[in-house]
Amino acid sequence: MSPEHLRVITVVYTSALLPLIIVPWLRSRGRLPDWVPAAYLGSFLLCALGWEIWFTYGLVAGDAVDLRRVDVLNQFLPMHINWLLNSLADAGSITLVGLWLMWLSAGKRAEVFESWQWWPFAVFMVWALGQNVVVEMFLYHDQLAVGKPLSWAPLAPGGPWWNPLLFEFNGRTITFQGQVPWLLAPWLIYGGVIALVRRQNQAGA
Repeated sequence: MSPEHLRVITVVYTSALLPLIIVPWLRSRGRLPDWVPAAYLGSFLLCALGWEIWFTYGLVAGDAVDLRRVDVLNQFLPMHINWLLNSLADAGSITLVGLWLMWLSAGKRAEVFESWQWWPFAVFMVWALGQNVVVEMFLYHDQLAVGKPLSWAPLAPGGPWWNPLLFEFNGRTITFQGQVPWLLAPWLIYGGVIALVRRQNQAGA
């Protein structure tokens, strides 16, 4: 196993599993709003059903993940839990951190989750796309490279048929298909959080 493969395995498991520990711990200490666990679960389902399951199994005109990466990663990140780990990381380390950054950018005001505010949303969008570029370029560059088709998915509607190369850096490629889920998901996540918070506020009124 190379140091690069070890880094991939460590980052995937840590980013997927650490939020499962941190979120209940913070909830038990009263440090998180009541809506956060539901937002965590909702974003997990959105990411799993929106693209992770499709990309993992290559369901529509794509290659399954075990065909797009080296055997050592298939051994330590089995295909049948690949979508689960990625979706957990999407929901915890990306979505919840993104919502936290929104809260900070809004001056730590809870109102940012009660009505749409463009500046905090822009912060969330920059975070979501920025981390995804880093992931595609430095973590999953081998399995997301040009010539390794990704399945069509509800949040990757261009499929392998329309997947322009956005840019290349040091021989590593950034493609539209790899980026578009996190171009679309923040809109759904933020809208869903606002609806969730409003519903809870009405129930508690």
